[in-house]
Amino acid sequence: MTRTQFERVVAGLAPQIRSQAATPDGKRQIADKLADMQVLAQEARSRGLQSSPDVVAQLKMQEDNLLANAMFQQLLQSAKPSDAELKAAYDSQKDRFEQVKARHILVRFQGSRIPVRKDQKDLTEAEALEKAKALRERIVKGEDFAAVAKAESDDTTSGARGGDLGTLSKGRMVPEFEQAIFGLKTGDLSEPVKTQFGYHLIQVQERTTADFDKVKGDLERDLQNEAATRTVRAMRDKAKVTFNPDFFGTPQPAAAAAAPGGAPIAPGTPTVKK
Repeated sequence: MTRTQFERVVAGLAPQIRSQAATPDGKRQIADKLADMQVLAQEARSRGLQSSPDVVAQLKMQEDNLLANAMFQQLLQSAKPSDAELKAAYDSQKDRFEQVKARHILVRFQGSRIPVRKDQKDLTEAEALEKAKALRERIVKGEDFAAVAKAESDDTTSGARGGDLGTLSKGRMVPEFEQAIFGLKTGDLSEPVKTQFGYHLIQVQERTTADFDKVKGDLERDLQNEAATRTVRAMRDKAKVTFNPDFFGTPQPAAAAAAPGGAPIAPGTPTVKK
């Protein structure tokens, strides 16, 4: 195998494996696995396994999947949106890019992924809720939120900063927390909000919208994927794909509505396993 051939193989590997090639040892490990694969494949051919019906079917599936992925990537590249289309998408989806600067106080309960603080009781869910309500009452009556967070929050990282969580964007938080935080008005203090981590008291300090230039890349990927998926759906419609109901059964309404589309069954190039 030449250097060019090796680099072409590496370029087609999954990102987590491809990153190994950044060091000489990593390259050698990949080459070692490739050598094992080649030795096994050579022995398989000498035994005629390439003619086995099961192997023939799998090779055909892998070939089709590789071609389908290459076709989908070509569709993505040919669906590059214009700046005007990107700006229109941004203007119509501004609420998606809303951001909040917020702070919180966490009261964990038994089973939380957050460890119990030193010298603190492992509270039951009911006890944690009562404590959260009591802390909220203290803040409502005038105690400083930051001071209470530093003393009481079980999220010790943000607690040390007075509960400060920095600027948060949609799609990056557990659903219950995100729903609560984007439903608050600036300055309001939430009622206790339950998540897998415990009960949170949340306060939004500032609301902003991410600039177009910051989200342009995300919008471009979304529009490309949507356009490529529409093309795949059109290809399917033209091909008139049908399923035998005697074998697959009658599709349920939800399944029928979720028409196939997007990338093929197994996006990406198969990885080499040792």
